[in-house]
Amino acid sequence: MTCVLAIDIGGTKLAAALVDESGSILRSATRPTPRADVMNALAALITEVKTGGPPPVAAGIGCAGPIDLAAGTVSPVNMPSWRGFPLRDEVRKLTGLPTMLAGDAQCFALGEHWLGAGQGSDALLGIVVSTGIGGGLVFNGSPLLGPTGNSGHVGHMSVDPNGERCECGGRGCVERYSSGPNLVRWAVGHGWKGEPADARTLAEDAAAGDSVALAAFERGARALAGMIASVTAATETTKVVVGGGVSMAGKVLFQPLERALDDVAGLAFVRAVRVVPSVLGVRASLAGAAKLALDHSPPA
Repeated sequence: MTCVLAIDIGGTKLAAALVDESGSILRSATRPTPRADVMNALAALITEVKTGGPPPVAAGIGCAGPIDLAAGTVSPVNMPSWRGFPLRDEVRKLTGLPTMLAGDAQCFALGEHWLGAGQGSDALLGIVVSTGIGGGLVFNGSPLLGPTGNSGHVGHMSVDPNGERCECGGRGCVERYSSGPNLVRWAVGHGWKGEPADARTLAEDAAAGDSVALAAFERGARALAGMIASVTAATETTKVVVGGGVSMAGKVLFQPLERALDDVAGLAFVRAVRVVPSVLGVRASLAGAAKLALDHSPPA
């Protein structure tokens, strides 16, 4: 039985698992991401997962970005202690395993393609709608990573060149309209008084018929639709899988997204794209990291 070590690194949680070639998780563990000494916490997590389990033949890492694939370094926006951090080499030294690295949203897309809602798609876009918006592309079963490993950064596609200035420095980025904090920011600015003022409460109020909460989701869904239509026009994507915390809003997000996509998409092949929710949820990025390792593990 071939087994690999899968690692998922985000600003709030570290996760690791031993995964076999069928996608079954043999052992797993998680812990909060510390503000400092992240590598020490990750090393302890890896040791916990590997102890008593079958020996892995390779390691795959999905990490929040930006990343530099050539150098194997990461600079996650919400992990200030890691800037140009040589994550791939550090994990390779720690484990002695061949180690592959990709963005966490790219691993989300790959995981959904392998085991989730994206199975069978030859041209898949995976989108994570959460505190930020990330994405990944999987074509013919392989992730499209790009020269530096940052392909699929759909959250920073501009859907309004004259729109709001984004935190990234760009203008009119999808993330500025559709991420959880920006949905809430817009709603509060238009009189919404939810408590606590977060995306979950906003979704609950929208489901209950609050007009401002509904308008916030309509606005965010329209920006997502513009991005999906643009990516589909450029790549002939056939399926889009949407995950992340905001996707848990369900029909409050997906119904206006369907309406907006029907409005903004014109060409037949763009209109044919299917948009579906994630079925793996938080497990998708870990599954993608495992698939990354399995596809590049040494022959038995």
